[in-house]
Amino acid sequence: MADLSPQRSQPSLLFPESTEDSRGYLDEEEEDMRERSSVTEFIFLGFSLSPKTTPLLFSAFLITYVLIILGNGLITILICLDLHLHTPMYFFIGILSMLDLGYTTTTVPQMLAHLASQKKTISFASCVAQMYIFLVLGITESWLFAIMSIDRYVAICHPLRYKVIMSPWLCEIMVIFCGLWSVISALVYTVFAMRLPYCGPNKINHFFCEVPAVLKLACADTSVSDVDFILGFSVILVPLSLILVIYVNIFIAIFRIRSAQGQLKAFSTCASHITVVTMFCVPAMVMYMRPSSMASPEEDKKLALFYNVISAFLNRIIYSLQNKDVKRAFLKVTGWGRASE
Repeated sequence: MADLSPQRSQPSLLFPESTEDSRGYLDEEEEDMRERSSVTEFIFLGFSLSPKTTPLLFSAFLITYVLIILGNGLITILICLDLHLHTPMYFFIGILSMLDLGYTTTTVPQMLAHLASQKKTISFASCVAQMYIFLVLGITESWLFAIMSIDRYVAICHPLRYKVIMSPWLCEIMVIFCGLWSVISALVYTVFAMRLPYCGPNKINHFFCEVPAVLKLACADTSVSDVDFILGFSVILVPLSLILVIYVNIFIAIFRIRSAQGQLKAFSTCASHITVVTMFCVPAMVMYMRPSSMASPEEDKKLALFYNVISAFLNRIIYSLQNKDVKRAFLKVTGWGRASE
């Protein structure tokens, strides 16, 4: 008797029964391969230098870093010890000195170590930490410049009420706002950047874990330029716009001063702040707000080197060498002023 039970038909070679199972299997296999090949460390390509140029660059960066430590440390100590420097302006300059010191310490020692050795790697966790700390300090500094412009506005436009308006508690609240805003903004951006899959390659064409350079290694199909624009808008463009609006009002008030000597004195109080803001914000704005199609790794390294190291080095020169209060405080603390008298 013939078996009348339903027989399972064999799948046709030309018309397979279903491809869902095979697709699911391939997706799982691809995900497993991505997990197995996930990046655990990055390699810095650094600067394109000849073996003869590397020792010179190492010596230059080492001397610059030592001078940054000495200069920022000296400014901070003088502001703490001299009562005549316990003013809002020097309070903000002291905060700026500590930010510059932390800003350069985040990147320069590692850069010096990589210039002196053949191993130029950093773990994934260390890269995340470096990126986050760098963003926190950079965002804080950009907003601190905006607060310092407010201080200059009050000093020039409302000199008689300066001490009342710029009270110690208000200065501390504004600095705390800068810190909290930078911590939150940097956390959001770092989490977004580092939650992306990094499955290779792992070579960063930079000398530290800066966000645009790291995002180029992400395996996900994301619009990096849009993310950089958002960061540049919230971190650089907003405080810079605030600075421009404030200085427009400052210049209007200065031009109303009748005496040329009074105008020159008012301009001199703003010149150092304008110079420092320009050295920091303009390269950073070009770095983060430029379209990714126009980005060049070598130009990005130069820009990052300028607003990270060079600006921190020049800030102390701009704020101290032509500042009589700082010179007087230095002579008083060291005792040389009494000897000259």
